[in-house]
Amino acid sequence: MDFLRRIEHAEFPLAVEDFRDVNNAAVLKAAGLIEAELVEAVDGDPDPCCALIKRITPEGRAALAGTLKPDV
Repeated sequence: MDFLRRIEHAEFPLAVEDFRDVNNAAVLKAAGLIEAELVEAVDGDPDPCCALIKRITPEGRAALAGTLKPDV
């Protein structure tokens, strides 16, 4: 949720490359709180190398407003 709060007022699309931010984006995407594309790393590494966050979903906005309690 801290990452979601950090990007709340960002301009989208938002590219992130920091390993922790990419992992946070993956978790938020899986929870349906953001729409994002995760780019796979090369050489068979299963972890994504970067993410392009397209938007915060209505569910994500509800979580930020405190009207939805996600499990992230």
